Amino acid sequence: MTHSDYPFASRRSAVMAPSGMVASSQPLASQAGLSALAAGGSAADAAIAAAATLTVVEPTSNGLGSDAFALVWDGTRLLGLNGSGRWPAAADADWLRNTDGSVRTRGWPSVTVPGAVDAWATLHERYGRLGVDQLLEPAIQYAESGFPVSPVIATLWQAGGAEYGAHPNPELAHWADTFAPGGRTPAAGERWNSLAHARSLRGLAARGFRDFYEGEVGEALVRFSKSTGGRLAADDLADHASQWVDPISIDYGDLQVWELPPNGQGIAALIALGIYDRLGHHADLMSGDNWHAQIESMKLAFADAYGLVADPEHAPVPIEGLLDSGYLAARAALVGEQAGAPRRGQPDRGGTVYLCCADSDGMMVSFIQSNYEGFGSGLVVPEFGVALQNRAAGFTLEAGHPNLAAPGKRPRHTIIPGFLTRAGEALGPFGVMGGEMQPQGHLQSVVSLADHGLNPQAALDKPRWRLNGDNSISVEPGTPEGLVADLSRRGHLVRRSTSGIGHGRGQIILRLAAGGYVAGSEPRADGSAVGY
Repeated sequence: MTHSDYPFASRRSAVMAPSGMVASSQPLASQAGLSALAAGGSAADAAIAAAATLTVVEPTSNGLGSDAFALVWDGTRLLGLNGSGRWPAAADADWLRNTDGSVRTRGWPSVTVPGAVDAWATLHERYGRLGVDQLLEPAIQYAESGFPVSPVIATLWQAGGAEYGAHPNPELAHWADTFAPGGRTPAAGERWNSLAHARSLRGLAARGFRDFYEGEVGEALVRFSKSTGGRLAADDLADHASQWVDPISIDYGDLQVWELPPNGQGIAALIALGIYDRLGHHADLMSGDNWHAQIESMKLAFADAYGLVADPEHAPVPIEGLLDSGYLAARAALVGEQAGAPRRGQPDRGGTVYLCCADSDGMMVSFIQSNYEGFGSGLVVPEFGVALQNRAAGFTLEAGHPNLAAPGKRPRHTIIPGFLTRAGEALGPFGVMGGEMQPQGHLQSVVSLADHGLNPQAALDKPRWRLNGDNSISVEPGTPEGLVADLSRRGHLVRRSTSGIGHGRGQIILRLAAGGYVAGSEPRADGSAVGY
């Protein structure tokens, strides 16, 4: 790894620190996490403080009504935390269906039980050192006193205003009251606050995280559901609990790449890496050979993930079969010189924010939480400012599909934290947020780090490709013309993006061989990596 080499246009340099590190998509959230570390908190404390602050300073992607996942290196081993919620017990597939047969993406049918706050609670119970009130204080202060909205978030907020502010559903009326006061969204540099959001946070600080599910906040959520046609009940909230799970992995060179098991789509990144590994590594990172092999590997991985990833409690996923060496080799054999449109294989059966933290004791946390699409369902609990996610939009309505919508079931999730180890020792957390871009960003980041020796910042700076739903690919500004022409000759329908928005936003922290950490923060976001 060359810490001083930056082959791509960048606004930033890799950040190094001897004792602790926090990287997130918002500088204020990074500072909140760093303050927790400086106060003697663990990496888990830092993750909670940063995550809570992100619900305030980046409401376009997450909130108290989000879901969350984490990978935690506790100093000796890696554990996974699934903080996703289930669809209400009174829900049914017809409720989720639009008149044209498509899945509803707004309003109450799209809401599952929010899991993020309980994920904080579960993480804190096992690894927290500081009090909940101390961890939530930065978020409370920004919610009460306000903060200047950062440039990228202002752009995303404006897009949200066009979608949610003009939505005809009456239950979405509170969105504009909270996020577009005075009839418009805040501009970059303009100060914004939410006393309603602060009220919820103060309730959690005073009465604990479970207040969101069984206390004042939870009671308000249920009242709002009953009064606006929702089916979320008190029992749905009270029964919710995050789960510790065993992470899954694949070897890539001398690294082990780790993801959470389904119902998340992290397995798609592992399948893609396994296929790409069998196609031969290419010396030129920015060559048509390299990009074509990655793109085709990702297509094959998505074909499997879309067909098989679901809630394992309802439809077991053949994880071992999908990651079997022989199966991956057979899938790699399908990659030719021209762009393909692959179908699902037959394996043997056996709006998002990402942050990462590391402390002086060697604990590292890879953490992600999300509304799913922008501001999520568009529902905001009045007087409490809780914006609810729309994760049920991740279900399918296809009869017989493992991910078919059903009450009490968790949908397929797009959000995936990643982690790297070498020879059983922690290297560090990484992640790239952004819906279906996430496994694509994981693939591209790991290839950049492992095969081409880029430092974390340079790996994030590299121009990215993105698969679109119509089998076309989008490439970022800065992608060489010769590379675009090469991909086009191979049959790829290439579209040029006008900005990096939509190509993912990531963070990476890696352990330095001599001690300490090095980190990079996404140039496509407003964030920062900070350490001490």
